[in-house]
Amino acid sequence: MATEGGGKEMNEIKTQFTTREGLYKLLPHSEYSRPNRVPFNSQGSNPVRVSFVNLNDQSGNGDRLCFNVGRELYFYIYKGVRKAADLSKPIDKRIYKGTQPTCHDFNHLTATAESVSLLVGFSAGQVQLIDPIKKETSKLFNEERLIDKSRVTCVKWVPGSESLFLVAHSSGSMYLYNVEHTCGTTAPHYQLLKQGESFAVHTCKSKSTRNPLLKWTVGEGALNEFAFSPDGKFLACVSQDGFLRVFNFDSVELHGTMKSYFGGLLCVCWSPDGKYIVTGGEDDLVTVWSFVDCRVIARGHGHKSWVSVVAFDPYTTSVEESDPMEFSGSDEDFQDLLHFGRDRANSTQSRLSKRNSTDSRPVSVTYRTHTNVMNATSPPAGSNGNSVTTPGNSVPPPLPRSNSLPHSAVSNAGSKSSVMDGAIASGVSKFATLSLHDRKERHHEKDHKRNHSMGHISSKSSDKLNLVTKTKTDPAKTLGTPLCPRMEDVPLLEPLICKKIAHERLTVLIFLEDCIVTACQEGFICTWGRPGKVVSFNP
Repeated sequence: MATEGGGKEMNEIKTQFTTREGLYKLLPHSEYSRPNRVPFNSQGSNPVRVSFVNLNDQSGNGDRLCFNVGRELYFYIYKGVRKAADLSKPIDKRIYKGTQPTCHDFNHLTATAESVSLLVGFSAGQVQLIDPIKKETSKLFNEERLIDKSRVTCVKWVPGSESLFLVAHSSGSMYLYNVEHTCGTTAPHYQLLKQGESFAVHTCKSKSTRNPLLKWTVGEGALNEFAFSPDGKFLACVSQDGFLRVFNFDSVELHGTMKSYFGGLLCVCWSPDGKYIVTGGEDDLVTVWSFVDCRVIARGHGHKSWVSVVAFDPYTTSVEESDPMEFSGSDEDFQDLLHFGRDRANSTQSRLSKRNSTDSRPVSVTYRTHTNVMNATSPPAGSNGNSVTTPGNSVPPPLPRSNSLPHSAVSNAGSKSSVMDGAIASGVSKFATLSLHDRKERHHEKDHKRNHSMGHISSKSSDKLNLVTKTKTDPAKTLGTPLCPRMEDVPLLEPLICKKIAHERLTVLIFLEDCIVTACQEGFICTWGRPGKVVSFNP
């Protein structure tokens, strides 16, 4: 397990790691980076991001890779574990002046061998639609920065839609766009559509349809990331104010919330079956939140700096049939939002019919999660990984004693478990290596404060946001409540393995069928071959 501080062992970068399913190996021939290899100064640069798309071109090599480094954006054929990377032949390369790419997303629904739609968000607030294959195709949204002047933190296509996309900004606002509409030459005027606790949604007032279609104002401070649920119906958002907020996207209803132990939440993802949401952030913790119960069911600890990426591995998460899981929310409410356009209504109808299918129904689920941390110490593939399988109709087993906390007495776990209701126990049983933490609250807070800001590069603007957040959020009102349980009242997940795999902070984690892809702030995109998937390659 990697630790903070110097020493020869700490500086050694691992090139392989072993999990229960076997050995994962770093494939140096499959490393992507800036072609010229000129040293890159990551100080002040936006995080390196990676996006994948498959063009379904029947060649067996339809994977394409996009990544940003500094002011540069690259588009390559991704050869994975099969062949060596050829950095001298990018399909497309762009260098931007005055602004930097911050995030990007492919439209998988419309991707073909001849054309692919790629959205790119920028540090100055603009969003560009480009086609790296056709190259001449390009549209720019928020060009004059009349909609929002702050950095784009996350951009994603709306699931099931060919033309709608959602953009989040460090201002704390999200905007819904349609690629077919223009943004107008004047600042938009808004009309309140719906308002709730710490959020408001406005429509754009205009004689003719224009972008943005909707403006969401969520929480206080920057909106750091959002993620759509696997069925496309719900939207999970994490903000600098430390809150996870989950919305029914179609009806614009708040489904549930969660508060970090302290500090902002930086990343979020859904389990493949949509039953759990995992977040990470400035409290150095991974928090597991039950979608059905709307409450924290476990926390993962062991990190020594801010958690920058969390992800489930869908290829090691097994699902068997059982009763279908019920989601709350109304499907017919989308009729009230006809201003989204005909495309929105049609795509929603399509998604609703698809998610009513009971072809894949979980009864016995084994989850594997992975987290990246700011200081590049990462527990690949099995961090906070959980390989306990619990049949849906059986009684949940008692919580096992912590493997790495000798002072977590069994008697303490037994007494604390009486505090938890059946719903929490049922949810927790899906995860392994759990214990009810018996350290005093002040000790835990001291540990985290000591490691609070390691490996993070903050800007003056984000510091101002943090100050605003501190004045408006009173942690004392949430700590110890269902929004934010105390550490000793929540079962803990132990890291299965912890390896240092990069010198710079990790910013990307993507699970593919035959490999895991990671990237660090130096701009190196690495491929880790799964056990039994590494084959000889052709240079």
